[in-house]
Amino acid sequence: MSRSSTNTPSNTLLLRRQLAELTKKPVEGFSAGLVDESNLYEWEVMIIGPPDTLYEGGFFKARLSFPPEFPLQPPKMKFITPMWHPNIYADGSVCISILHAPGEDQYGYEDAGERWMPVHTVESILLSVISLLSSEKPNLDSPANVDAAKEVRTEFDAYKKKVRRLVRRSAEEIYD
Repeated sequence: MSRSSTNTPSNTLLLRRQLAELTKKPVEGFSAGLVDESNLYEWEVMIIGPPDTLYEGGFFKARLSFPPEFPLQPPKMKFITPMWHPNIYADGSVCISILHAPGEDQYGYEDAGERWMPVHTVESILLSVISLLSSEKPNLDSPANVDAAKEVRTEFDAYKKKVRRLVRRSAEEIYD
């Protein structure tokens, strides 16, 4: 069964509307568009490193992949640009509450109200990711990247140096 046969008109309409809104009224800090014009379920995102943070000056490419059940289920977000952050897996997958499936957290770290809700939009997701990158002290309670979390706890200067190196590299690659 092809993916398009599971698409419902309402979710493609919703994704089209959100894309049009972001194109018409861009939000500071990121840009978003389709990877391929024929597929509304794969978005390309560019997040600009937030000012006055370790990530300032960086340009971070990511993908948003929407499931056929969107908006009842959240999209997945994965950075293509290498990242070093306790809440971003080594493969680039983003681990934030609003991208976790709705309902209770089986591990008890998150409140159901912090998790995915169909009212979330691409804009609210990306603003949450920008907020994540802006946080001076990342959430270390349930890290996605244990090594980065350990470095934040024990060698913060080394952590900052590694992030700044990635930021410089991301800025250079944008112009290559």
